[in-house]
Amino acid sequence: MQQRFPLKPLCLVVLQALACQAYAAADAVDAAADSSVAGAIVGPVQTVEITGRGQSRQVQNINKADLAEALPGTSPLKVLEKLPGVNFQSADPFGAYEWSTRFSVRGFNQNQLGFTLDGVPLGDMSYGNNNGLHISRAISSENVGNVTVSQGAGAVGTASTSNLGGTVQFFTLAPSEQRGLTFAQTFGSDSTSRTFARVDTGLINNVVKAYISGTRQRTDKTKGAGGQDQDQLNSQFVFNFGENSLTGFLNYSDRREVDYQDVSLEMVRRLGYGWDNYQPDWQRAVDAAKNKFSGAVNSLDDAYYSAGGLRKDTIGGLTLNLNFTNNLALKTTIYHHDNDGQGHWYTPYVATDAANPISLRTTEYSIGRDGVTSDVTWEVGNHTITAGLWGERSNHNATRNYYKVTGPADTMFFLSNPFRTDFKQNFVTTTSQYYVADTLSAMDGKLKINAGFKAMDVDIKATNIIGTRAAGDLDAEKKFLPQAGFNYAISSDDEVFGSASKNMRAFQPGVNGPFSQTQAAYNAGVGNLKPETSVNIDFGYRFKRADIQGSVAVYNARFDDRLLSVATCAGIVGCPSTFVNVGKIDTKGLEAIAVWKFNREISWFNSYTFNDSKYKSDYTDNNKLVAVSGKQVVDAPRSLFNTEVSYESGTWFARVGGKYTGKRYYTYLNDGGVPSFWLANLSAGYKLKSLGMLKDLSLQVNVTNLFDKQYISSIGTNGFQASDVGGTAQTLLTGAPRQVFFTLNGKL
Repeated sequence: MQQRFPLKPLCLVVLQALACQAYAAADAVDAAADSSVAGAIVGPVQTVEITGRGQSRQVQNINKADLAEALPGTSPLKVLEKLPGVNFQSADPFGAYEWSTRFSVRGFNQNQLGFTLDGVPLGDMSYGNNNGLHISRAISSENVGNVTVSQGAGAVGTASTSNLGGTVQFFTLAPSEQRGLTFAQTFGSDSTSRTFARVDTGLINNVVKAYISGTRQRTDKTKGAGGQDQDQLNSQFVFNFGENSLTGFLNYSDRREVDYQDVSLEMVRRLGYGWDNYQPDWQRAVDAAKNKFSGAVNSLDDAYYSAGGLRKDTIGGLTLNLNFTNNLALKTTIYHHDNDGQGHWYTPYVATDAANPISLRTTEYSIGRDGVTSDVTWEVGNHTITAGLWGERSNHNATRNYYKVTGPADTMFFLSNPFRTDFKQNFVTTTSQYYVADTLSAMDGKLKINAGFKAMDVDIKATNIIGTRAAGDLDAEKKFLPQAGFNYAISSDDEVFGSASKNMRAFQPGVNGPFSQTQAAYNAGVGNLKPETSVNIDFGYRFKRADIQGSVAVYNARFDDRLLSVATCAGIVGCPSTFVNVGKIDTKGLEAIAVWKFNREISWFNSYTFNDSKYKSDYTDNNKLVAVSGKQVVDAPRSLFNTEVSYESGTWFARVGGKYTGKRYYTYLNDGGVPSFWLANLSAGYKLKSLGMLKDLSLQVNVTNLFDKQYISSIGTNGFQASDVGGTAQTLLTGAPRQVFFTLNGKL
């Protein structure tokens, strides 16, 4: 028998010591008041493989059982926040409010990561996306089957031009082979109502199966007036012929969300955590536009009448899986995505006319994407050779318009016929990528070594139609981006791994990229622009026992040629920016994760992250030195800790947990930051089993922010600042207060 290490006592001591360190780092008042996060549990105590066993890089896999634990409608990104290295923030309890969504891994922010759904690229999922869409619009959360997170070195074949710091891959819950109807109805705080229904055909003639689902969600904001509503249709079919298959999907989303007011630290002190925009008080908004303030308001930007976002998306694809032999397979996917979007803001800076000092400003988007991915896998001897390509053409338009308003009205629909247009640009982006990789199995399968590379070419042709923003042709190309790794099985339950990769992030078109400058600024700086690159290295150890599994990893990353959009006015006003190369970032850190299953009923999950991301280069802003070298990277907490205990008896289930987030800076000079905090969530329920024709019935309650903690959630919503000594930068959002939801799940 092979010797196995007595890990449980050691892990218990180490993780609890880390927890104490995280707790001690918190502000004393915060630490005394709070604890943190969990979801709801609908299945058995977690026994899933979460530590990426057999991988040569740091990977965690979240399956349907984990996803079902969350509040229905919760963004899959929020479910991932318990994993090491992951920082997620949002101003709403579902984590689906896109303006506020902040997702980062090891200090790399959302637009420096790669995201795919069933291999179809989702772009960087940023708010004003030019080449994709947010996962909450791409598919209903109930239809996500599993998620794979790769911190650092994402798979070399991932279809992404932004994965400097890792990848997140979402996979659809396949149609069931059993015919039936699945439903869920949720009611709760702020008039929330969410209805989900999915019909599965079952396997027909042992050849084809399919599903179609509909989702309708209505919820008011947690403060202020307005709702955040969404309607979705998802569908998929699988047609099997021999050892081969053809899979198709078509998803539609119509999302309308009224915004929360961005705040500053000074505003929170003066106006409180419950402060929001003026809606429905139109007269107060008009008075403020005329510099007539009331209450504690003393600034034009303390509030506006209202703001919001509208997005309509249709995305679909076909995937052909061909197994020529047991050792040779080809997978090809073609896809199409259409998007229309408008961001609305009632601006006091542009008047409708002499009698109306407010107009409605929009930023309008459209995307038309077509693409193909193809991957071949060939097993020969002790080698597994993979190769593939990805090509995409994206046609993106961005426009800034103004519309007349004369009083309060429902404007949460797509507007037309503006009275003024500031700019209109068109961007045609052509992406081509190919890769080759080989995995060698040696020592009777105990050792696996992989190596490969990808080549990428992303060309942007920008046309300026109206206004003074830049036009031009900008290309990002790297012919050799290597990746290598190993995995060695010390025993059947213990393994070590390591990986290294180099990645590139292409230039971004749209309202915030290099073409957001004036033509003169673009012409002056384009010669010095280089695409951002990173080198990620990690080493780790995984273990698994009958009642415990986990991993520990250390990592290092070098981020070169960081591009920064330097604002020339307040973020909300939207003046043309300047775009500059501001140098390097160095990151090093440690991640630990462990899951104990004490018995059939009780399990205990822990994860800890220490992340040290620092700028290594100063930069110049308007001929003024900004001395950021040695400062902590914005929105990159040094410590994250998650602990949760779950109980499931077969009839009753419950889960309680705590999530600690360390201090985060929103200024490059680290003179502006928000304090660390704990959050607590609770979920519990009862399984009714069957009732007449209804099967697998369950009732559950979810309580988010259990102790009603007041805290700052998202930072950098209006961009990051060089300095904010006075705490007046209006680029923060407060977190949602305590919310309670009840859900009935079942099948028919």
